[in-house]
Amino acid sequence: MNFPFYISTRYLRETQKGSFTRVAGLLSIAGLAVGVSALLITLFILNGFERVISDKISQFDGHIRIRHFLSEPIQSEITSLDSIVALNHNNVTHTKFIQGPALLRKGKSAEGVILEGIESKRVKYLENLLVEGIFDINGNSTIIGKGLAEQLNLSIGEEFVLFDIMTLQSSQKRIKKFIITGLFHSGMTEYDNSLIFTSIKNAGDLFGMKGKVSGHTLSLYESSKSESLSRILNNVLPYPFMVMSWKEKNHALFKWMDIQRLPILIIFGLISLVGIVNIISALAMITIDKVRQIALLKSLGLNKVRVNQIFLLKGLIIGIIGSLLGSLISVIIALLQNNFKIIKVPEDVYFMDFIPLDVNLFDIFIIFIIVSIASVLASSWPSFRAANINTARALKYE
Repeated sequence: MNFPFYISTRYLRETQKGSFTRVAGLLSIAGLAVGVSALLITLFILNGFERVISDKISQFDGHIRIRHFLSEPIQSEITSLDSIVALNHNNVTHTKFIQGPALLRKGKSAEGVILEGIESKRVKYLENLLVEGIFDINGNSTIIGKGLAEQLNLSIGEEFVLFDIMTLQSSQKRIKKFIITGLFHSGMTEYDNSLIFTSIKNAGDLFGMKGKVSGHTLSLYESSKSESLSRILNNVLPYPFMVMSWKEKNHALFKWMDIQRLPILIIFGLISLVGIVNIISALAMITIDKVRQIALLKSLGLNKVRVNQIFLLKGLIIGIIGSLLGSLISVIIALLQNNFKIIKVPEDVYFMDFIPLDVNLFDIFIIFIIVSIASVLASSWPSFRAANINTARALKYE
């Protein structure tokens, strides 16, 4: 066995009751484990929050939407768009939609809403959000947000009337009667309190589209490719078509998430820094505690390099054990939170009813490497002091 490794592990495995060396080592490992777990849990929360927000927004709006620059109706078939979709058919689902403002009227109650007509290829995500009733948008059937239903005291099976707002001041108002077949709940108040879904034919009839649509939606299986595809479409599709990705549409929200990530990581990273500083103080105190033993080893022929290695290895072992223990704690907490939803948050504020923690193995690996290297660097000064102990002075009274 490597001699410096044997001595460094022996110091950590000190069996003498109340040994300062053992206590100092265990406290260093515990402090580092707490710091690493705090940093990883923070990363998991940021990852989970961004994923949930991204998934919910992209489910409703798709990853890319193509509309008229002035929000006017466009043709339902665009040759250049169809060509690009055909080239990426394994990664892209292409659908059309008709969307517009409408006035919902039920008895004496009235509320401004957004009616969106969708194709059957986009119904799967709505089926997953359904909380009451059945999914049916055929005929005059609609799926409405649960929040909107509660506001207007609507329930499954009830009928209501929608007016095309653009024709309210004209003599030829466009009106259509609908029936509620299902209620959806996404946790996003903006959508739950205003959106009504029906077939694209119903929406076209109400808004008088005459074969045209409001726009085209592209949903990608690999969302990371949405920005590159958006740039290609911007170059291919001429004015008046406007191509907008889901991140561009919600630029302020994603910008806020990017900005708040760095200061949060810095703050919680300081907790890990405290654990690393503990390694310096612990090894320094161990050097003082073991000064006679180190001097004895040097007198028996152990050179400075070997003494240096003993303390550097001890710092590395503390860093590795602390990182692994902290990673294990963070993963266990993440599993408990995701399965039992221990920490809940107000859904109308955060778009979710509990804090999701997304475990990322790459984050764990990066933190492990950084902490291990930092632990070795933190051991440099104590190891230098240990290597330069004056042997004669240390053994003077032995």
